[in-house]
Amino acid sequence: MTDTAAPKTTVSITVDGRAVEAKPGELLINACEQSGSFVPHFCYHPRMSAVGMCRQCIVEVEGPRGKALVVSCMTPVAEGQVVSTTSEPAKRAQEGVLELLLANHPLDCPVCDKGGECPLQDQAFSHGPGESRYVEEKRHYEKPIPISDLVFLDRERCILCDRCTRFASEVAGDPLISFTSRGNNTQVMTFPDEPFSSYFSGNTVQICPVGALTASPYRFKARPWDLEQVESTCTTCSVGCRTVVQSSRDELVRYQGVDIESVNWGWLCDRGRFNFEAVNSKNRVHAPLVRKDGELVDATWSSALDAAGRILRTVINDKGPDAVAIVGGARGSNEDAFAWAKLADALGITARDSQLGDGMPAEVFALPQATIAEVCTARTVVLLAPDLKEELPVLYLRLRDAAEKRQTRIIEVSPRATGLADYAWKSVRHDPGDQPRVVSALLASPDVAAQLALGNVAVVVGRGNLAESPEFSLLAVGAVLSAQPEARVLPVVRRGNVRGAVTAGLTPQRADGDTNAILAAAAAGKVECVVLLGADPFTDVPDADLVRRAFAGVKHVIAVDTFVTESSRHAEVLLSAAAYGEKMGTTTNCEGRVSDVAQKITTAGTARPDWMIAAELAMELGVDLGYSSYGEVHAAMTAGIAAFAPVAEARAVRREGVVIAHPAAVRITAAATSAAPRLTHQFRLLVSRVLYDQAVSTSQSPSLAPLARDAGIHLHSSDALRLGVREGSDLRVAANGSAVVLPLVIDDAVSRGVAFVPFNQHGNDIRVLIRHDAPVTDLVIEVI
Repeated sequence: MTDTAAPKTTVSITVDGRAVEAKPGELLINACEQSGSFVPHFCYHPRMSAVGMCRQCIVEVEGPRGKALVVSCMTPVAEGQVVSTTSEPAKRAQEGVLELLLANHPLDCPVCDKGGECPLQDQAFSHGPGESRYVEEKRHYEKPIPISDLVFLDRERCILCDRCTRFASEVAGDPLISFTSRGNNTQVMTFPDEPFSSYFSGNTVQICPVGALTASPYRFKARPWDLEQVESTCTTCSVGCRTVVQSSRDELVRYQGVDIESVNWGWLCDRGRFNFEAVNSKNRVHAPLVRKDGELVDATWSSALDAAGRILRTVINDKGPDAVAIVGGARGSNEDAFAWAKLADALGITARDSQLGDGMPAEVFALPQATIAEVCTARTVVLLAPDLKEELPVLYLRLRDAAEKRQTRIIEVSPRATGLADYAWKSVRHDPGDQPRVVSALLASPDVAAQLALGNVAVVVGRGNLAESPEFSLLAVGAVLSAQPEARVLPVVRRGNVRGAVTAGLTPQRADGDTNAILAAAAAGKVECVVLLGADPFTDVPDADLVRRAFAGVKHVIAVDTFVTESSRHAEVLLSAAAYGEKMGTTTNCEGRVSDVAQKITTAGTARPDWMIAAELAMELGVDLGYSSYGEVHAAMTAGIAAFAPVAEARAVRREGVVIAHPAAVRITAAATSAAPRLTHQFRLLVSRVLYDQAVSTSQSPSLAPLARDAGIHLHSSDALRLGVREGSDLRVAANGSAVVLPLVIDDAVSRGVAFVPFNQHGNDIRVLIRHDAPVTDLVIEVI
């Protein structure tokens, strides 16, 4: 008789008297935790390699050779093991380890920021001996010492668990913190004259099991038992990391990462972790402002809404709805964008765009879509995007992990080496405007064609250069899809909720309705009123000359914002909006995943959520949108837009969220073309964002504002040699009838013949050289 039973795929063990089925190769510590038995530990972290540094996770295991004490974070499960986490030998070993750890650890829990949420403190009570036999003097170090602008180190508290050093090396790829000295003098330290300048340094503070690493924005701000918290989603960029928002005395004091499998694995970038300071800024707009005698002055909501309504009513009645345009909306929630889109529909306003001339055409969201998890498990990833380490840092961590530890091969095609260049299977440089041709040639090479033929191909596409047309990136994607029709696309944009705003309806309703067309029409006098929804064209639109002419030509500006920005200074009416953490809603990340954004603190002053401002302005204009509460606008959105229907219930958007259905996939049929070649004496301009710039959330956060760099022009060393200039030399950079002076930065990550300038930095503004209707920007560089 044939045995048809399926083969056994698990390992049977016993943990504290309970039968447990574990996965082959699984570590004992995980099997014990999943069975409900807590194993004390300090060095072990599920997202990093096991090293067995602290020895706290000792358990007793009975096997074929009898009983033995083993380190559970280094021991895999085996068939028939009998594990005891609470036997007397195990308990004595755990107590002994804790006594040794506390021998030199200062007993300063009352003044330690970690006190109250400290694993060492908790486990000393639960698994410690109760008293110490050590009476000798403890070791002392200078404390605390700043190892970066954001992180302080207290070496006396360090228990040498290796968590921070492993994270820096294994996860972030920034091995800037390491062990030094030997024996009893071993300590964690940075290298001489090289600070811990990682974009992810805040994660080491969160995972430190003691108070050795503390974050300067949180130090001495609150005690853990004073904190109130709620789970939310970060909207700093479009990755949509899951976070915990914590407050004390109705003020935001800390963000912590939440581990979800689909997106961020518990990690946050430092910008997303520490920009809560902007929400608390004293520069916030707490009440509506109305222009009076040339100045913006405080006003009541009724008078401000009356003034805004009067402007809109007059323009629409005199010139029609085409004379009104809406710019922005990606700063807010899906519900905010939906309410403003419905108001635009009611008024007949078709010129609206949630992007600021610096994103991708909305058609990119209709390409065959991939999720973040699918990209990070793909066999091949074609990277046609900006530097993810600078623009979407946690997506960079996920792709770095995929390339380093899994089977993914990355093909990077960019004009400058990005943070992923060292982990790419192939990293190919190109001139701006030449990406489609280079991609087509690369796809024809035998080794790349063979790799793509293995299947499971994903493309990450985004606006890698603000000084060239985004059409080149779309054509490059089209070349990949032509060679590999089953490939899927992950579109990446910088702003947090572009995809949600587009889905909600804040997207051009006619061919000439995008931001660049709106500004051109305003400059020509065809658009008389521009409504800014958290948008600052003066700092975000790449074509600075177009913005200047538009604001000189437009008659009326209405702004909805949290701060008085360079653009909202021109407003006749500025309506104060609630910021992140002050309102509830949902947001949509770059992959189309909808998750909730929670309210934690009271709104500053009399500021209101964007959807409420839209509803009340509509009433002022004689239109009833039918929303008087968040629940009503959310219900209307999920009922009125099919893509949002799966998120109707609140529990659907918690934790992992919901990936909304994508529209029917389209294909790019245009042939790959490139821009005309540059002249030999010219340089082709590359402008892209870096993590820290003059964005409001950075500039209004005291801990982050100093991290923004000064403007400079980056050239390859051979180009600098050809010009006969040295690092720091001032260069006159000219194009399109304008010129700026910028200091030279020698940067061999830049291709020869390409000039890279970071976007929106302190100093002279490169945007004066960019024209939105020019496919590329060619520069003439002169030595002053």
